[in-house]
Amino acid sequence: MADKYLIGIDSGSQSTKVYIFNQHGEIVCSASEGLKPMMTRKPGYVEHPDDDLWDSLKIVLNKVMKEFKGDVADIMGLGLCSIRCCRVFMKPNGELAAPIMSWMDVRAYETYEDDPEIGYTCSTSGYLTFRLTGQFKEMAANAYQWQFPVDMETWDWSDDKEYFDNFKIPREKLMDIQLPGTILGYVNEKAALETGLPVGLAVVSTANDKAVEAIGSGLNKPNVGLLSLGTYITSMVFGDKNITDSVNFFTNLSCIPHKYLFESGGIRRGMWLISWYKGIIGEEYGEKAKKAGFMVEDYLALEAANVNPGSDGLLTIPDWLAPATQLYRKGVMIGFDERHTRGHIYRSLLEGIAMTMKNNYDAMNGELGQKPEKIIVSGGGSNSDLYMQIIADMYGVKAVRNEVNGAASLGAAICAAVATGLYKDFDDAVDHMIKQKDEFVPNMENHKAYQKVNEAYHDLPKMLEETLKNVYNKLK
Repeated sequence: MADKYLIGIDSGSQSTKVYIFNQHGEIVCSASEGLKPMMTRKPGYVEHPDDDLWDSLKIVLNKVMKEFKGDVADIMGLGLCSIRCCRVFMKPNGELAAPIMSWMDVRAYETYEDDPEIGYTCSTSGYLTFRLTGQFKEMAANAYQWQFPVDMETWDWSDDKEYFDNFKIPREKLMDIQLPGTILGYVNEKAALETGLPVGLAVVSTANDKAVEAIGSGLNKPNVGLLSLGTYITSMVFGDKNITDSVNFFTNLSCIPHKYLFESGGIRRGMWLISWYKGIIGEEYGEKAKKAGFMVEDYLALEAANVNPGSDGLLTIPDWLAPATQLYRKGVMIGFDERHTRGHIYRSLLEGIAMTMKNNYDAMNGELGQKPEKIIVSGGGSNSDLYMQIIADMYGVKAVRNEVNGAASLGAAICAAVATGLYKDFDDAVDHMIKQKDEFVPNMENHKAYQKVNEAYHDLPKMLEETLKNVYNKLK
């Protein structure tokens, strides 16, 4: 049988990525385009400038379609994955009524205030679906529960009038809602001219970006965890019911209709921390790494690999971006002495992220009464052998990574495979399209060392809270 192809879109916070996969989940071609810097017109406002999400998607789709050498008729469909927790205001004709609010924008979570100019309010998924198809369709699993009146049991707009009315969104300003793995519409002529896509290509509903990443990582069964190392870092486990009274996690709609993900507390601007450190380390070090034949992060990893687990007491609290309601929270590095080098700082950043997430992960699984046997690691951080080993050592279980690192794009393609009948269901598609690359087994001596470090680290954020509040209030 000739290869069939699937397009997976990953519209993120920092870039737009598009992959074309074959039916085996193998990458045929890909392209990406960085987004413009966010606009911050006022404190708490974080906006995507102009029509950046759509403009970047057009650029990337044109790139990837030019690179594609197969028969366009064999492309089965396009899965559309976009950033969660953003808020979009559209005019009745589908144009933007205001800049798209990032998930970091405080207004994205405030109660809706109506305006005659607003025809629809939706997620970025609803907006991009309109641009591709001309249809006003929303994705059930990206209509976020704190922003929109979605029923977490029925995966439709709530029919509880009191609950619905609390959001203050007129029903006519909400789009029709669809489940993951269903066809939202088809690429229209206008979008085809702008993107290079074929007219009539099926555009498929996915979910919120973390849920799409989860299915693209193979998180479709219990007893396995996922650590997602992105701009926002979180950990997840799979579930089959909507738990509403949890303390150490929240319930998220998964990419499989009427299945759920339990998601731990996370880290805002998580892996951005590594980019930040690389950016301030100096051009001289970058040149030194280049002459030695290394990328900066790989050169830093060589130094960090020679540092003891726990970075000889140098501990990092990775709060480089405080929540809007807790602006006193700041990033902290504590424990410096004369032993500490550049490699210690780099390892401490990695360990601070991993240990924060380990404690969040343990709290979630402790409440659920389970202990997963392995953890899948996805996102850019999983490219580092050093970091994979740190995670395995710290968590005390096997850490695995997959052949395809762009899990959100692959997850979107899996949704398209299900919607177009290439595979009978999500489990079938996962079995055929996801392949494990390698695994890292924990060094139990290092695990014991990290357990000892965590005795000091676990309560450190809470211990420093009053100090950080006092500093923040005095410097205001």
